[in-house]
Amino acid sequence: MVATAIVPGLWEVSLGFVNAFILESPDGLAIIDTGIAGSAEKLLEAIKEIGREPADVRHLLLTHCHSDHAGSVAELKRRTGAKVTMHPLDAEMVRAGKALRPLKPAPGLLNALVCRFLVPSAPTEVEATEVEHEVGDGETLPIAGGLQAIHVPGHCAGQLAFLWPKHGGVLIAADAAANVFGLAMSPLYEDLADGQRSLAKLAALEFELACFGHGKPIKKGASTRFRKKWQPTLASQATTHAA
Repeated sequence: MVATAIVPGLWEVSLGFVNAFILESPDGLAIIDTGIAGSAEKLLEAIKEIGREPADVRHLLLTHCHSDHAGSVAELKRRTGAKVTMHPLDAEMVRAGKALRPLKPAPGLLNALVCRFLVPSAPTEVEATEVEHEVGDGETLPIAGGLQAIHVPGHCAGQLAFLWPKHGGVLIAADAAANVFGLAMSPLYEDLADGQRSLAKLAALEFELACFGHGKPIKKGASTRFRKKWQPTLASQATTHAA
């Protein structure tokens, strides 16, 4: 099986080290993120696996411009005719074929190693393509009964998370957090302080499930886990800064 059902109407597609998602909407399907270049075939295989066709894909939602999330968007546009939606800051990157701004590691030895060994080999470009729709923080997309866009910069300046209110709330967290070896911050950031503020923003929301660009979904009590993980630390940092 290529597509793994998370809840009715939402599937996860593992593309190696990164995940994409298929969301069912009354007017067709939305694909959230597209994997690295060359991932289109597997995503279209997943579409057929759930009983749909490439022409059913109407929306390509990109959480951010990095090549493991936007690498196949141009090919999927050609093969489905779907329109692309992004935050304005990263939309301009994809239109120009750019995929990476400077990144620094989050605290910790493992994160330093990830930065040292992976960042130099990370593609800095994606195939340039048009982004038809730009969406800002708090806007609700008319997809799947209403999909709220949440601007969560830090890992990437134009990163979006998406909150789907069905099933008790489903958060598509993008790379604002990861769940590879347990719930954790992303290992890499453009701006760590922005990333911490984004985690506080997400932790204040209510959602039962959380899905990630990297790692396994949390299928129960996800927002409670976010709050337990980050709110004490973030509150302490805010107090120190105010002092």
